Amino acid sequence: MEPTPPSSAGFMGSLRALGDGLIASLHDRLELFSVELQEEKFRLIQIFIWISAAIFTGMMAITFASITLVYLFWESARIAVLTGLTLLYAGALVAIIVAFRRHLARQPRPFAATLQEINTDRSCIRTKS
Repeated sequence: MEPTPPSSAGFMGSLRALGDGLIASLHDRLELFSVELQEEKFRLIQIFIWISAAIFTGMMAITFASITLVYLFWESARIAVLTGLTLLYAGALVAIIVAFRRHLARQPRPFAATLQEINTDRSCIRTKS
């Protein structure tokens, strides 16, 4: 009796190699996705901190603007101090909003590297067929 023809073993070997390649490719893409997901989590935490700072300074500006209006007809020194504080917090709010908008504009598209790798894979597959 002769052993299994080599073409059959070659076919099974090719199938195994193809399966191994697909699993390795999937593994690489999942690792990349995991790294990008971690980066997105960090970015969202940063955004939360920026928003919290903007809300805090905005509330402080509103609070001191209200206090200024309440004390508007009291002694003139209080008006100057409260107006200065109101302008300080309002200026801080504007600075935080401008910095936050710049920060958002510099952010990369989420999962851009994963999408690029998938597009590269697709283009490789298209050129080989």
